[in-house]
Amino acid sequence: MASVDDAPPDVRPTHPEGEAISGAGPSTPASRGLLTGSIPGAASDTAPAGVGPTLIGSVQRAMRLLEAAASHPGGAPAKQLAREAGLALPTAYHLLRTLNHEGYLRREKGVFVLGDAAERLSAGAVEQNRRAMIGETLEHWRDAIGVPVYFAIYRDGEIEVVSVADTSGNPAVEEWADFRETGHAHAIGQCLLAQLDDAARRDHLDRHPVRSLTPNTVRDDRTFLRRLEAVGRMTPVMEYQEYALGTVCAAIPVTVGTTAATMAISVPSSQASRLLPATRLLQAELGKLLRTLAFSISI
Repeated sequence: MASVDDAPPDVRPTHPEGEAISGAGPSTPASRGLLTGSIPGAASDTAPAGVGPTLIGSVQRAMRLLEAAASHPGGAPAKQLAREAGLALPTAYHLLRTLNHEGYLRREKGVFVLGDAAERLSAGAVEQNRRAMIGETLEHWRDAIGVPVYFAIYRDGEIEVVSVADTSGNPAVEEWADFRETGHAHAIGQCLLAQLDDAARRDHLDRHPVRSLTPNTVRDDRTFLRRLEAVGRMTPVMEYQEYALGTVCAAIPVTVGTTAATMAISVPSSQASRLLPATRLLQAELGKLLRTLAFSISI
């Protein structure tokens, strides 16, 4: 039986159902329909009421081949993948050639392994799952404490808010000034920068200088650096209307390995008396959260 690479180079492979794999043929009413948005007899993702959606068979078959390939870390030949996917060998050949061309599979020494495009999809799914896990954790503590809860990390020289959990009754602070550029003003940034060494702090301030956002914001780099030295690396930070008038915030440091991270909360300034008790409650439970938070840091 000929291998997937044995077809003569001058033969343009077609899909078993007649679809061209690549290249352009003569203009036809159907091909011209691509420009107008109407193709006679084209499959649709919608269907009349009470009827299931129209499914694209070639996509389903390609997905089965990818799943079969993913089950073999060392790769598998076309015949084996076709058998496991329940496809006729000619059909598998056409689809494997296309998947190889698009980077979802890669042919090495007669076997097919997942390509870069498939690995990017996998990495994206992992990232989504990790972020979902963090989101669920924050939602739990939002409901338990009754305030918005934030999780942020310092990565690649920048402040990154990974996830926020709030409600319409207890909304998060509006990011009216870029959080990355105003770390000196909000509790999240102050807590993260306090965990860095002096050189990293000065580098950050060189790129994002101190500037006044409210009458309560620290006025210059020197004053801000002295404040960070006084706070200490693993001490919670309180911030009273320095980033936004009408809001007070607290941030608790979380350090896993060499990555600086923080969990933070905010309340309206009219409810400032709630800030310290809520911070203590979250800090007391932080040990239970470390595994989930540490997992998210690799996002």
